Amino acid sequence: MIKSELVSALADENPHLTARDVERVVAVIIERVIAALESGGRVELRGFGAFSVRGRDARPGRNPRTGASVQVRAKHVPFFKSGKELRARLNAD
Repeated sequence: MIKSELVSALADENPHLTARDVERVVAVIIERVIAALESGGRVELRGFGAFSVRGRDARPGRNPRTGASVQVRAKHVPFFKSGKELRARLNAD
């Protein structure tokens, strides 16, 4: 599902809200998640999962085109861990 499909589905389920209002709400939620992760925080959505930030150390890498050795800088990457309820629903028979 992409963002526009999510907005459309939410607007269909909530006829008292316009699609533009739903789009703003979705954008605010996404922005808040990004801001929390940016500040090093964690975002937990019960039953769905948790978003956090993990650090990756600097390491030697290889340029796939030339085969030359390059140094890859340390960086922070987003990490998602699914919740128990989500895993249970995905693995239900």
